[in-house]
Amino acid sequence: MSDIKSEDQRFLARAIALSRDHMNNGAGGPFGAVVVRDGKVLGEGWNQVTSAKDPTAHAEVVAIRRACEAVGDFSLQGATIYTSCEPCPMCLASAYWARVSRIVYANTREDAAEIGFDDSLIYEEIPKPASERIIAMDHVPSLEARAVFDAWAEKPDKVTY
Repeated sequence: MSDIKSEDQRFLARAIALSRDHMNNGAGGPFGAVVVRDGKVLGEGWNQVTSAKDPTAHAEVVAIRRACEAVGDFSLQGATIYTSCEPCPMCLASAYWARVSRIVYANTREDAAEIGFDDSLIYEEIPKPASERIIAMDHVPSLEARAVFDAWAEKPDKVTY
């Protein structure tokens, strides 16, 4: 077994342990995640949706938030997220926004669906035109909103991301 494979197994085992421990302690669903760069854990997370009463408190999002805080940057380029389950659309998008370089996961989204965590509706909704989605979306153009975007485009000291 190569070093990278051994490292993958070790950090994935940690994500799985977090999922079990915090599920058993009533924090939320059976999900855990660890963000690692250069062999160092930057942040850990577990599902806290029910305990924090926050629908965005998924394991990967919590781990990304903690990792970014730890490194003092919004970019986790070069990092790997080890997660007990294939990320849902929100967590996957968060990984892209954080510029994570790799995701290693144990259970699949089909496995999650079998125990009541079915993301298929969201995956099906995303490619639809806004007018055809289940959640009503109304485009209301605003000159002031556009002016804020124009100001951002011209802002000399902006931090691009």
